[in-house]
Amino acid sequence: MGWRKLYGGAEPQRVNKWLASEGVCSRREAEDLIAQGLVFIDGARVEDAGRKIAPGQTLELNQAARRAPISVVLNKPMGFVSAQPEGAQIPAVRLLTRENLVGTAEVPSKRASLAPLGRLDQDSRGLLLLSDDGVLAKAVIGPQSGLDKEYLVRVSGRISDQALTLLRHGLILDARTLKPAKVNLAEPQLLRFVLHEGRKRQIRRMCDLVGLEVVDLQRVRIGPLALGDLPEGRWRALTAPERDALISAARL
Repeated sequence: MGWRKLYGGAEPQRVNKWLASEGVCSRREAEDLIAQGLVFIDGARVEDAGRKIAPGQTLELNQAARRAPISVVLNKPMGFVSAQPEGAQIPAVRLLTRENLVGTAEVPSKRASLAPLGRLDQDSRGLLLLSDDGVLAKAVIGPQSGLDKEYLVRVSGRISDQALTLLRHGLILDARTLKPAKVNLAEPQLLRFVLHEGRKRQIRRMCDLVGLEVVDLQRVRIGPLALGDLPEGRWRALTAPERDALISAARL
């Protein structure tokens, strides 16, 4: 990837720790890069994984260095925003702590730039993908993506046959007709939506147009990736097979 920066800290710091705090790679990945001879301080190759960088020195990664992208699966609770927070809003990335981790993974640095691949508003919960993987982002939210998203939506109001027909096809938002959707009654007052698009607050606005009020909205699936039994407020790393499956399904 190639990376170069002057270290401005007040005290010497381990190279792997500084790279992790800068969001360049994890500590383990930094150690691997050092072992491969791809890390340099002031032009000299770093040979020791425990090496520290001193104030005023410049660290450089060889162009051959490649950092593995970071992608996580989060079961977002209500009250957190998936995108950039405004005012007193709390971003969902704050949940990515060691205490909330399920399984094993490197906790992303606070400086890591993880974008939501398909937003969930503050009043919604469920499956949220956060990643800095450009290839995965294109597969999940790119204009040519073929991935569908599944939601369980609890509503108040009378669910008539006419309302279901309109929810499936025929509604207009922002002067544009919505793509056909799969909408079925999962149980009394609980609807299952499968969408192939993601307009802003789409499901809530769709329900409003047919006289229904959304009481609870949970995303449970993105393409082949299901929320499963991941507890609310917890997260885990996206596996390599899951990433491959998302990218493959997006091309169908």
